[in-house]
Amino acid sequence: MTKKNFEPRHLETLDRDLGRFSNLEKATSYAARPMVGPGIAFIFVVLAGLAAALFFGQTSNTMIVVIAAGFGAYMALNIGANDVANNMGPAVGANALTMGGAIAIAAIFESMGALLAGGDVVSTIAKGIIAPESMGTAEVFIWAMLAALLSSALWVNLATWVGAPVSTTHSVVGGVMGAGIAAAGFGAVSWGTMGKIAASWVISPVLGGVVAAGFLWFIKARIVYQPDKIAAARKWVPVLVGIMAGAFAAYLALKGLKKIIKIDIQMALIIGFAVGIGIWLAMIPFIRRQSEGLENRNKSLKVLFGIPLVVSAALLSFAHGANDVANAVGPLAAIVQASQSGDFTAAVSIPFWVMIIGAFGISFGLFLFGPKLIRMVGSQITKLNPMRAYCVALSAAITVIVASWLGLPVSSTHIAVGGVFGVGFFREWDTERRLKKARVEIPDRPTIAKEERRRRKLVRRSHFLTIIAAWVITVPAAALLSAVIFWVIRGIAA
Repeated sequence: MTKKNFEPRHLETLDRDLGRFSNLEKATSYAARPMVGPGIAFIFVVLAGLAAALFFGQTSNTMIVVIAAGFGAYMALNIGANDVANNMGPAVGANALTMGGAIAIAAIFESMGALLAGGDVVSTIAKGIIAPESMGTAEVFIWAMLAALLSSALWVNLATWVGAPVSTTHSVVGGVMGAGIAAAGFGAVSWGTMGKIAASWVISPVLGGVVAAGFLWFIKARIVYQPDKIAAARKWVPVLVGIMAGAFAAYLALKGLKKIIKIDIQMALIIGFAVGIGIWLAMIPFIRRQSEGLENRNKSLKVLFGIPLVVSAALLSFAHGANDVANAVGPLAAIVQASQSGDFTAAVSIPFWVMIIGAFGISFGLFLFGPKLIRMVGSQITKLNPMRAYCVALSAAITVIVASWLGLPVSSTHIAVGGVFGVGFFREWDTERRLKKARVEIPDRPTIAKEERRRRKLVRRSHFLTIIAAWVITVPAAALLSAVIFWVIRGIAA
């Protein structure tokens, strides 16, 4: 190498070239980052198929089961990406949990719920929507379940991409219905069941919103607007935590533990009442100690609701895992049973490896794709603090208990999101009410222009309309997509 190569101008050129390479590496890394999630998800889907081949064994139907396991894994990923946001969004939006902490807690409790108490509603998903005997043969039944799995997963994937939290239960129900109609006509569908599901579009969010707004009104009237907020909190926060504990105890006894023990609504309410009283008494000295030294202002009250909110989010995740894992593994379990025995009309039993796919898929989906919907539910619909988020979590548990007692069909997704809307609309009403009261007390107070009041709305109307539209079209959209996929599968297999 000559001396000329080390002249300053050559070194400057070399530095520029190295800088370009460095920038190129950064750009490549940035461009590749969005592909990491889908890449890991694809690997999980492939591993689910390999696990199915290993556990199912070598038969003439092995390939069908492998494909079904891949579809089931894909659906479980989408449940984690979309549905779990409803449990964790309020806690994250209220800054009671970081995004990482929320994902870790949800992954653990969703998996525990799915593996310990999941699978009770699998037969409803696989058999309660269509009459299996109308399918004629096990082969047609398997095709219908495959179409239902893939269509519901695709629809939830699309909703997650758009940023709309939809009911994964309604998605898979629509998928099963569409495939059933394509396979055996409209007579194959249990229209009574579908009528109840349609009713839940209205019942779930309205009940959730009303209950959440009612608790927020109670907290504001009894604590926030009191002259001595800390003294009022010492009295009422233990009561509210006791109500939450009782509601969740009854909720988990009724909905989350059916696989372990059968409990009717009366016994669940007795269990909830006993747990609620015990927690209320235990929280009185705890809240008194926690409130020592706090200033008499609203910011101090948020501290007292932080831990109960985190606990409620964890319990909601457990119950969600116990119930909604069936959306991923219900059709898959039915396919495995029909492929093994040829019997597609009997009650569905769930192999443990199938539950593993559902549980792990929900956790992976939450970890890889969940933050987008968590942020949307937690902060983009309306601003949440620990008190408001606590009302949403409490509403979810109480509404399910009330609906079960009344025999009303409800969706946990719609309840939670309805609770967020209820809190937001109550805040709008309460703010307007206080402004009117201030104008009466102080006549000379400057009025706010109508346009400015509209700009200050506390619920984003664009998100509200997007979510409502997604809810309404979920069942028909999933059904139409499922019918098309069924015809494609039948055309390929024929």
